[in-house]
Amino acid sequence: MQRILVRRSGPLSGSVVVPGAKNSVLKLIAATLMADGVYEFSNVPGISDVDTMVDLLEALGVRSERVGGGRMRLANSGDLTPIAPYELVEQIRASIVVLGPLLARCGYAKVSLPGGDDFGSRPIDMHIKGLEAMGATFEFRHGYLEARAEPLHGADITLSFPSVGATENIVMAAVLAKGTTVLDNAAREPEIQDLCELLNDMGADIVNVGTSTLTIHGVAADSLHAADHVVVTDRIQAATYMAAVGVCGGEIEVVGARPEHMAMVIDRMAAMGMTIVDRPGGLFVAAPERLRSVDVATLPYPGVATDYKPLLVTMLSVADDVGIVTENLYPGRFRYVEELRRLGADIRNDGHHAVVRGRPGLSGAPVRAPDIRAGAALVIAGLVADGETSISEIAHIDRGYEDLDGRLRRLGADIERAD
Repeated sequence: MQRILVRRSGPLSGSVVVPGAKNSVLKLIAATLMADGVYEFSNVPGISDVDTMVDLLEALGVRSERVGGGRMRLANSGDLTPIAPYELVEQIRASIVVLGPLLARCGYAKVSLPGGDDFGSRPIDMHIKGLEAMGATFEFRHGYLEARAEPLHGADITLSFPSVGATENIVMAAVLAKGTTVLDNAAREPEIQDLCELLNDMGADIVNVGTSTLTIHGVAADSLHAADHVVVTDRIQAATYMAAVGVCGGEIEVVGARPEHMAMVIDRMAAMGMTIVDRPGGLFVAAPERLRSVDVATLPYPGVATDYKPLLVTMLSVADDVGIVTENLYPGRFRYVEELRRLGADIRNDGHHAVVRGRPGLSGAPVRAPDIRAGAALVIAGLVADGETSISEIAHIDRGYEDLDGRLRRLGADIERAD
């Protein structure tokens, strides 16, 4: 088992390139189930979740190869086996998005219930309800969800919550459904837009992309074709390097950051005293000697994403004064707070809320990464902790970050991996 060792670091400087978004590329890979041909994706991040998703697609019948430089080719010959095995599905939450494409393409799908990060219940009821409205039937047996539909048809669907996964499954299924589907209260995340752009390039007819009401006119299966695509950059990874500057001070260029995708988190960081300037090709980011506290509340996009919250809580733990953080999406996503307390953070949490009283610094200690974003937040916390912070269970971090420690080291952080 490897660990990441972090020691208190001075001001950061230099530039860091943000790779493609985990939350987009996994869904783009799933979309290759929908049409025969060879796809080439670029700006693909080198993360273990991509490896797992590729293994899942291989099990379903799509072949793949890495061709270097962040590029990947996937080949769909049409010979698909629509059964997603437990040992792969249980590793990542995003695996559930093979349900819609398989159902639309094959009329049948057998998918184990998904795994992924453990920070509270995330049911797939909305996925099922939306697909049922389009004519699908479901049966749960022996740990697998079996779906059938021949054929799917268009429907008017309103989500009770703008679920990203439900939006993705319904949209992909609707592309090959007979008639028109109107999806209200759809998720609006940049990763949804990225998926819709790929699908339209493949021959789909999706209207009002980027809004909360998506209209999908179904097309014939033989009118879809493979397409090449550049994966949108990862706004969560971009925010991670911004948070590192926030606690350490200094100034960096975040190359590839898309400020239009990060408006609310930029607003909160700016309110804490950071300087964030839009530059051609990315962002210039600088921070004062010490941040000031603000209040933060998570909301669906375009609000502050729940994935940003562990980073913001870490920043508040060393800011001046007291900040209140409210989690409106996943109440269980404060489980990493105990690890931050081990580093000396003064955080009291109750249900949906946490009160963070900033301190001038933290103290190094052994901690474990409970999930992807919390693991990254603990690395950031280690940058402002006296002594050495040892983070274990870093396989979580590698699921969503490409060379996090290497990128921080090149900015001047005192960080390394050790067995």
